[in-house]
Amino acid sequence: MKLISKLTLFITLSKLAIVLLFVLTLPYLIEQIAKNYTDFYLQQQQKKVLEVVSKNGVDSYLQGEESYGSYTMLKEEYVSLEPVENGFKLDTIYTDERIIEQDTLNYRVLIHAFNTERGTYLMEVGKTIETIDQYKRPLQRIATYVLLGLILITLIIDLFYTRFLLRPLVKIIQTKIINRKFPFNENTTPIKTSTSDFRFLDDSLIKLMEQIHVDFEKEREFTANASHELMTPIGILQNKIENLMGEPEVSDFVQERLMGMQKTLNRLKRIVHSLLLISRIENDQFTKKESVAVIEVFDDILDEISHRLSEKDIKLEIKISKNITLKNINRDLIFQMIYNLVNNAIRYNKASGFIHINDRLNADGSYDIYLIDSGIGIPAEEIGTIFNRFKKANQSEDSVGYGLGLSIVKSIADYHQVTISVDSDTSKGTTFTVSFPTILVK
Repeated sequence: MKLISKLTLFITLSKLAIVLLFVLTLPYLIEQIAKNYTDFYLQQQQKKVLEVVSKNGVDSYLQGEESYGSYTMLKEEYVSLEPVENGFKLDTIYTDERIIEQDTLNYRVLIHAFNTERGTYLMEVGKTIETIDQYKRPLQRIATYVLLGLILITLIIDLFYTRFLLRPLVKIIQTKIINRKFPFNENTTPIKTSTSDFRFLDDSLIKLMEQIHVDFEKEREFTANASHELMTPIGILQNKIENLMGEPEVSDFVQERLMGMQKTLNRLKRIVHSLLLISRIENDQFTKKESVAVIEVFDDILDEISHRLSEKDIKLEIKISKNITLKNINRDLIFQMIYNLVNNAIRYNKASGFIHINDRLNADGSYDIYLIDSGIGIPAEEIGTIFNRFKKANQSEDSVGYGLGLSIVKSIADYHQVTISVDSDTSKGTTFTVSFPTILVK
């Protein structure tokens, strides 16, 4: 999962967790708020009563009676005054049941004892719990709507800010990693960002790619120069050996030794030619403007290898579409790539074995060629290294390879943006899948 997706998921889940926590605790919070508001209201009513008593005396309520009691029409609130013993002290707020006209009601009650010129009186100010609940539900609904709105706004702001903040990182990945091709010949442009971490990452990647490019160029130059320079002494040695073999004084024993040396020089010459070919491919010295029908490539390959098939009694079956043409390629290199794969399938095959070659045109326009053989197979631990130079994935008694055939195949494939995958079983054989992208198929 991408970093921006993880951050988006985290932000969304964290907001949802906050909403869930708030919804679970909201009833308790609203209840406490409503209760505190009610207590404050009762204290305000107490203050008003005391102000009236202080200004007009307690008789303004008693009106000649010993006690006083007053309820609102719906019995939602009441105020009462009753005489108590002098020196009695009480000041509290609590919830209590009261029976009023045969109705049992729950009240939030404030009780306060105060002194007057006529003695000590106990005042009660009450407000029904049902009234408190009337406030609680609207408050809870309003608070929920407000919270959801704020969460939505902050979520949108967080998502936009996260994308804005990570935009340099996305650009670094796209320009420095995803869209870059080895050996990084393109010029690199630093990413504009105010985040020091991203700037450090970008600078480090630029320096790393530049160093890789420099080292690769040195290796490629060395390979080309060394291979080219080796051809001269090899040619001289071959001429000298041929001259020696033509001398009448040379004995049969020496002739045999000279033939062995000539054979070794020929092997060395083929290795040098292969290294030169790889070097030329990596240096982009081949054009890719040709087109060729796939069936023609296999016809040419069949002409080259038919005698080898007969030698090992290998049955070759080719089922290739006749209307598939490859474009924007180098015909000779494509021939060399497929020829090396078929040649390997023969070399490492079993006597009286088979090679099946077929293809498939995919729905997206890409094109696959399958080379299936009944050979000795490749051990699973070696499949990842078979395309390395001078690495032979398997050995057989008639093996005369030098570990460059598949390396050439890989270089040609990379040069044409072709993908090669391998599936092998040492008891059944090997399947090479050559996948041509849509841009090479017509």
